[in-house]
Amino acid sequence: MEKLLLEGKKALVTGASRGIGSAIALELARVGADVVVHYAGNATAAQNICDQIRAMGRESSIVQSDLSDPHACEGLIEKIGPVDILVLNASVQIKKPWETITDEDFEIQVNCNLRSSMKLIQQAVPFMREKKWGRIVTIGSVQEAKPHPDMLVYSATKAAQTMMVKSLAVQVAKDGITINNVAPGVIYTDRNVEALSDPEYAQKVRDLIPVGFYGEKEDCAYIVRLLCSDEGRYITGQNYYVDGGKSL
Repeated sequence: MEKLLLEGKKALVTGASRGIGSAIALELARVGADVVVHYAGNATAAQNICDQIRAMGRESSIVQSDLSDPHACEGLIEKIGPVDILVLNASVQIKKPWETITDEDFEIQVNCNLRSSMKLIQQAVPFMREKKWGRIVTIGSVQEAKPHPDMLVYSATKAAQTMMVKSLAVQVAKDGITINNVAPGVIYTDRNVEALSDPEYAQKVRDLIPVGFYGEKEDCAYIVRLLCSDEGRYITGQNYYVDGGKSL
C-alpha cells in the first residue's frame, strides 16, 4: 500500500474544534497524520473532531487552552509531547469602531492571534530541530491586505504574524523546518454565517470577490496539507491568499 503523505507525523492544530481549523485537522489526518485537536471552550465539538480522526485509523487527543490568556499556552507542547507539524489557526475577532477599542480588546486579540503563535513556535522548534524536520503553518487573513475598518487590531495582528513567519523562515530553514502563512478570504464558516444570512450584505460581500463566491473551509485545508508535506519542502517564508482574488 502506498505510504500516505504524512504517515508517522504528529500535528497540533489550534482552534481545531470548528471552522477552518477542523477542516485542517481532518485533512491532515486523512493523509496520515496523528492530530492533537486544540480547543478553547467547546469540548464536545473538539471530541467530535477527535472521534472522526480516530475513525480514520489515526491517533488523536484533545487539549484545552484559552490562548487569549497570555499564560495559557505555557508548557502546552510539553504536555502533549513533541509535534512534527504545528498549525496555528486559533484567533479572536473583536469587531468595533477603532475609537472604541479598549485595552482589554487589544490584549485579548494580541495574546491569541500573535503572542501565542510565538510562544508555541518557541516550544515546538527545539523538538523539530532534533529531527531535522518540521512544518509550521500560521493562519492569517485577507485583512492583511484589505483590513476591515471595524477590525483594526485583528488585521494588525494577522499582518504582524506574517512578518514573524518571514523572519523565522530564514532562521530555521537550516534545521529542516519550513514556516508559511495561509491567509483566507471570505470562508463560509460558523464565524460569519450570521452576518452572511443578510441577503443585501451577502451580495455586497460577493461583489468584492473576483470569483464571485465564498470559499469553503476545505479550500484552506488543501494548501495547508501541501505545505505540511514533503511535496512542499521547497516552500518557506511565503504568504498564500486563499481568497478568490479578494486581496487583489
